[in-house]
This record gives sequence, structure tokens and C-alpha cells, in this order.
Amino acid sequence: MFFSIIIPLYNRPQEIDELLATLCLQTYMQFEVLVIEDGSVQSAKDIVNGYTDRLDIHYFYKENAGQGFARNYGFERAKGDYFVIFDSDCLIPEDYLETVKDYLYDHHLDAYGGPDAAHHSFTPVQKAISYGMTSPFTTGGIRGNKNHVGQFHPRSFNMGVSREVWEKIGGFILTRLGEDIEYSIRIHENGFKIGLIPGAKVFHKRRTSLLQFYKQIHFFGRARINIYKHFPAELKLVHFFPAVFTIAFIVNILCNVFCKPLAYLGNTVFVVYFMLIFFHSLTINKSLKVALLSIISSFIQLTAYGLGFVQDFIKRIVLK
Repeated sequence: MFFSIIIPLYNRPQEIDELLATLCLQTYMQFEVLVIEDGSVQSAKDIVNGYTDRLDIHYFYKENAGQGFARNYGFERAKGDYFVIFDSDCLIPEDYLETVKDYLYDHHLDAYGGPDAAHHSFTPVQKAISYGMTSPFTTGGIRGNKNHVGQFHPRSFNMGVSREVWEKIGGFILTRLGEDIEYSIRIHENGFKIGLIPGAKVFHKRRTSLLQFYKQIHFFGRARINIYKHFPAELKLVHFFPAVFTIAFIVNILCNVFCKPLAYLGNTVFVVYFMLIFFHSLTINKSLKVALLSIISSFIQLTAYGLGFVQDFIKRIVLK
């Protein structure tokens, strides 16, 4: 089995250097790498070309059109039986491709996704952000989880599709705002089999600051409404949880100002909730600092998504 690894890149030369270094360590080496520079000002061409003696690697530059269409550009030029998509801010465990190859030989999948985790080299903020996106106490718990809600939708930071999928239905028709979920739904609807490969994890750095994280998750909240506009049945009750949490938190603040007796119950619920997050993160990360930051990252994960969701729900559904 030959893999084509496709990586869209926009102004992140240092990230692609770190990612490519991990690909050099793969225990299964039947793959090529296509780096698609999507109109970057900060070119990574020299960095990518520095790996030509260690990887079967190809660098392409195109005008900026967004990550979805950059991946399509790579699909059109890929030689593999299977196309593997990574975000540029990922580190890849050395047994990743061997794990995927072995799983696909034993379990036929036309497309797959894998989970993400925090690497030991991540900063405390990055580890806390990773917790916020993967914890069972936030909506991140359904990402890359074998007990996911409804159909499994691979996410584009760690996703693979067979050449057959590409040849039958093409690539992404959205370039951002939920483009990976839309693509997954279309793969399902065309009768292809999608599944999670639990062992195919990547270390996803995501954002390096809480402000950047807020902006990213706010975008994800908006993206869910964009998916609804294409596939109304894909809007589930679980997707309303961050919005409900956000509204409840705002109401509780108002109760503390104007009606303190009503605020007592709300305060108790939120304190218990955040204490659960603290001790769960402490158990996983073995760090007091990361556990404290996990409270903040989880709060941002819920409120940023909730505000983005509410914003576009009102704008695009209520007000049309």
C-alpha cells in the first residue's frame, strides 16, 4: 500500500519543518509527501527542499484559496492508493503509517480518521488546549472517540481517503468552515465506509495561545451552522450544548448581580463542573499548572464555540 501525505501550508515554515522531521522516522516508508503552499508570504520552499534526500517529497505553490482547495490541489497530483491529510501543526508518531496500513489490511475502510493527543514537548498551554478539545467534559470528547455520537466524521488534521473515493466524488467543495465534515458526509452518502482507527493518533499542537484558541473555536461554532445549511439532519442536540452552557453562564452572572438567591444553585453547578475538569486533567497530565489552565481552555472551548454557533444561527437561520 502506497500513501500520499498531503499537507496544506500557510505561513508556518517552522511547523512544517517539525512535521517533516517526524515523517523521516516512520517505520513504514512506502509514501510520498506533497506540501501545498497556499499563497504564503513566509515561504517554506527551502525547508521542504532540505528533506529531498530523506523523503519522497514534492513542493507546490499556488495562489491562496483556503485549505480545502489546497488539499484538492494535492489530490490531483498524488500517486498513492490512499491519501492522508495532516494539518501542518501536527507531529506524527513513528508507527503511524504502519498502524494505518495494518488496520486497513484487516478492516476495509474507504476513509478513516484518527484521534489526537498532546506531546510531552508541548507547552502547558498547548497541553491544556489539547485537553479542552479531547475531554469528555467538553464537546471535544466526541472528536476521535470510538464512542462518538452518530456517524463518525474524520477531521482534516488526521484523515485519510482512498483513491477510489477521490475518483468517484472528487474532493472538498468547501474550502473552510466545516469543509472536512461536509466531505465526510458526502463520502457516507455515496455508500463508502468510514471508520475510526484508534491507534492512528497524531500530536496536534493546535494554537499556542488562549486568544488564538478562542478565535479558532469561534470559527468552529460558525462552521457547524455552515454544515447545517448543507445537511440539516446533521445538526444534533449535542451541538447546542456549548450554546446552552454559554447562555446559562451569562444568566448566572446576571443572577449574581440582580438575584443572589437564584445564583446559589448555578454557582454550585459551575464550581462542581470546573472541579471535575481540574481533577480529570490533573489525573491525565500530572501537572497542577496544566490542570488549572485546563479549566480556562475548557471554558474557552465551550463559550467560543457557543458564541460562534449562536452568532451564525441568528444570522443565517433566524434572520436568513
